[in-house]
Amino acid sequence: MSEQKVYIIEDDEAVRESEEMMLESIDQAFESFIDAPSFLDAYQDDMTGCILLDVRMPGMNGIELHKTLIERGCTMPVIFVTGHGDIQMAVDAMQRGAADFVTKPYREQELLDKIYAALSLDADNRNKSVEVNQIKERLDTLTAREAEVMEMMVEGKANKVIGFDLEISERTVEIHRGRVMKKMGTHSLAQLVQMVLRARGEV
Repeated sequence: MSEQKVYIIEDDEAVRESEEMMLESIDQAFESFIDAPSFLDAYQDDMTGCILLDVRMPGMNGIELHKTLIERGCTMPVIFVTGHGDIQMAVDAMQRGAADFVTKPYREQELLDKIYAALSLDADNRNKSVEVNQIKERLDTLTAREAEVMEMMVEGKANKVIGFDLEISERTVEIHRGRVMKKMGTHSLAQLVQMVLRARGEV
């Protein structure tokens, strides 16, 4: 996983330099871009951190860039920097998944607080993504029959019912249950249910 950075996308040189100085003062790694196309040229799927994005920029504006990043599967939190006339645009963007917005002129500490929160959210999201991938890898180790049994376990069906539905003995169900629990790395049915739901994106 790459280093967490704050990616500044701001066409106003004075504002951009001010944000850079603010981040330098707290030893926070960052990269700056003067417009949306230059950031898209540099964008990589393994980037981590958050994006500090101006709403109004020549050419592709911040709202359009945000939509493009969503289409490309970017999960980094986005903080919009807006003028007072852009607040509704920023609110609409938050409904599409942006993390936060700050209006110009802003207090430095206010922006820093939002950046800290966004970096923490990014770290949490990526940790959860790693855990979900690990769960999916375990699910892939199940045989077709074990997967069938597991689905019924998650539905709360008793061994006798599972055996009846699959036309196998209750003892065979118990063997499959044991293998499912071992492969999934848990002894708790409740935990198994949570794991399956997380793999499906339902929690």
